[in-house]
Amino acid sequence: MSGVLREKILLYRIFTKKDTDAYAELYDLYVKRIYRFVFFKVGSHENAEDITSEVFLKTWQFLISGSQGADEIKSFSGLLYRIARNSIIDFYRARSNKPEVAINEEMEIGDSGKWYQELEQKIDSQKIIAAIKKLKQEYQEILTLKYVDELEVKEIAEITNKGQIAVRVTMHRALKKLKDILDKPI
Repeated sequence: MSGVLREKILLYRIFTKKDTDAYAELYDLYVKRIYRFVFFKVGSHENAEDITSEVFLKTWQFLISGSQGADEIKSFSGLLYRIARNSIIDFYRARSNKPEVAINEEMEIGDSGKWYQELEQKIDSQKIIAAIKKLKQEYQEILTLKYVDELEVKEIAEITNKGQIAVRVTMHRALKKLKDILDKPI
């Protein structure tokens, strides 16, 4: 059975019977993707876990509330990502009034060859993430949805409320800008 059809059947079970098992199945399908999306935006495992659980709780409440529009969901993933985007915005609004102290994660030192390779990969990843964070928010979001969450252009268009052509153009511009940033000498 195709993923889209299975998703529709699970949503139907949620709408008609408030079936928690059906929602648990959808949760299992999407939790890692939503977590990655949120983590990339907030940069903290604890905050990403909190926001991800909040996203799924809000989605469940929306689905079982019988709200107008709940029956007309085109894509469950689109709904999840929209709720995730809004939750991230709420997180930053709430956090704007609180001071923050960063704590660096420590790497375990084991086999020196493996450790060096992991360190090299981490440095490369940090450079790319730092370059992406220099992009404007719209570009960051499009690149994250496409390359981190591996979503199709159609899904990204639905999540961002843009046309597919606009998403492709934005993605092209974002990649060009990212390349320019990465090619600059330090």
